[in-house]
Amino acid sequence: MTAPWTAGEDPQVYPIARSGDLVHIRQAIRALSQKCRLSLVDQTKMITAASELARNTLIYGGGGTVSCGLVSANGKRGVAAVFEDSGPGIPDVEQAMTDGWTSGGGLGLGLSGARRLVDDFRLVTAPGEGTTVTIIKWVR
Repeated sequence: MTAPWTAGEDPQVYPIARSGDLVHIRQAIRALSQKCRLSLVDQTKMITAASELARNTLIYGGGGTVSCGLVSANGKRGVAAVFEDSGPGIPDVEQAMTDGWTSGGGLGLGLSGARRLVDDFRLVTAPGEGTTVTIIKWVR
């Protein structure tokens, strides 16, 4: 899955540099989800997944950016968000995607929980090269 931005629409880009940025990201994802007409349940799932990934970007990636916007493919429309950092990367993706595993003091639901909440999830990472996570929630 590549960043599937709808032709003619540029994604909104937000910094993830401090905890206050997480509030702005949740608000942006909420506005996009409403504009796309996701159901209330799907809006909540997308906002929750984005919040978890933004928090991971800040805490584990040392900060970064999120690009978010409306997308369309095969007659479907949705909301996408791409989280990018230049942090240390994830040395063991399989372990990081395991429910309950955490490298910090959290609940260990960040990556695996975010994956379950969205329709499309892509993780690209390498030790020393940072991490990029792309998520999409489609209108049903």
